[in-house]
Amino acid sequence: MAGPIRHPINQANLERYLEEHVPEIKTPLDIKQFGFGQSNPTYQLTSATGIRYVLRKKPPGKLLSKAAHKVEREYRVMRAIGEANAKGSSGVQVPVPKTYCLCEDDTVVGTPFYVMEFLDGRIFEDFSIPEVDAKTRTAMWTDAVRTLAKLHSIDPASIGLASFGKDTDFYTRQIKTWSTICEAQSAVRDVDSGALVGPLPHMEELVSYFADPERQPADRATLVHGDFKIDNLVFHKTEPRVIGILECTKKKSMRKVEKSAPINDARSWEMSTIGHPLSDLSNLLTAFTTAPATDSPLTTAKSSLSNPAFVPGKTPGLPTRGELIAMYASASASAAQGKGTGYDPRPGGEVSWGAAFNLFRLAAVCQGIAARHAVRQASSAKAAIHAAERGPLAELAWALIVDREKERKGNKARL
Repeated sequence: MAGPIRHPINQANLERYLEEHVPEIKTPLDIKQFGFGQSNPTYQLTSATGIRYVLRKKPPGKLLSKAAHKVEREYRVMRAIGEANAKGSSGVQVPVPKTYCLCEDDTVVGTPFYVMEFLDGRIFEDFSIPEVDAKTRTAMWTDAVRTLAKLHSIDPASIGLASFGKDTDFYTRQIKTWSTICEAQSAVRDVDSGALVGPLPHMEELVSYFADPERQPADRATLVHGDFKIDNLVFHKTEPRVIGILECTKKKSMRKVEKSAPINDARSWEMSTIGHPLSDLSNLLTAFTTAPATDSPLTTAKSSLSNPAFVPGKTPGLPTRGELIAMYASASASAAQGKGTGYDPRPGGEVSWGAAFNLFRLAAVCQGIAARHAVRQASSAKAAIHAAERGPLAELAWALIVDREKERKGNKARL
C-alpha cells in the first residue's frame, strides 16, 4: 500500500502542470509512494475531491540501461488499447486503466512521468489466491488466461502500434538485448563496498543455448505485455474477473512474495512490445514451473522460489499447468474470431523452452535490481531481497534446459 515518499517529487511543479494540462484532477494533492515497483517509482495521488490516481516516473540519476524505465512506452500502449476499447476497433475488450497525461519535460518533477486511473479492486500477491474459495480461484485463473489470449489477439497495426516493435525474430532479439543488459549490469560496483554485481550463473551456456535457432520456437508476432502475471492484474472487488492489466501498486492479504512468485519487479507495460505470445504465457505460469515436484529438475536446484501450493492437487480449485495451457490454446482460438487460428504452444516442445527462457529473463531482471540497489537507485523497499534471487533463477533455468535436452535425446533414442 502507499506510504511515505522515498523518492522526493516536486509537488508544487506537479500541481501546476496538472492544473494546466489535466484540470479535472483537482489540486492540492496528497501524495504517497507505493512500496512496490522496482523499475519506476510509483505514487498515489489523491485529489482535492478525494479521487485517487497513479503516477509513474523514471527513477532519478543516470540510468543503467536505455532499454529500461520506458514510462513513455507504458503510456503509449495503455492509451492505444484504451482508445481501441472505446471504439471497439480491436474486436475484443482488454482491460486497462484510463490514462490522463504523459509529461516528457524533465523540469517538472525531474524525470518523465504519466498519470493514470487508480483501479479500486483486488490484487493478489500470492498467486495461489488463498483468500478465495476453490470455485472462485478456478474462475480467476481462467479469466486471467482468457484476458491474456484477448491481448494476444489484437493486431498492433489496428490500434496504431504497427511501429511498436519488429514483427520477426523476437527471441533472437530478446537474447541479444538481455545478454547486453546483463553484461552491463554485471560490471556495476556497489557505491559503498566496491563489490561487483557479477555475472549470472551459467551465463555463457544460457546465451548459447537460447541463441540457437534450431532450438527456438517457431516465430510469431503479437502484442505482448512483457510482465503478465497474477499480481499485475486487478480483479473486480466482488466478481472473479480481471478489470485491469497494469503494475501492482496496491497489495492486499500479503504472504511472503518469495513463496508465491520468483520476482515481483512490477514493470507494468514497460516491457510491452510486438513479440512471441509464449513469452507472456511462460511468465504467467512461472509459479507452476518452479513448484516442487519429485520428477522436476528443480528439486536438485536449491531455491527459495518454490511454492508448495502449486504442486498439482495441493490447492483446491487451482488449475494445473497443463490445464491452463489448454485453456489458453482454446481461448486463443476463440479470440482470433476469424483473424487466424490462434496459438497452441503445446506442439514441438515450445512450452519447456519458453519456461527456461522466462526464468533466465527474470534472473536478468533481478540482476538489474541488484545493479540499481548497488548504486542506490532501486525504488522498492524489497530491492535487496529480489536482487538475491538472480542466482537461483539462473540455476533453475539451466536445470530446465538440462532436463529438456535429456528428454529430447530420450525421445530420439526411442524413435
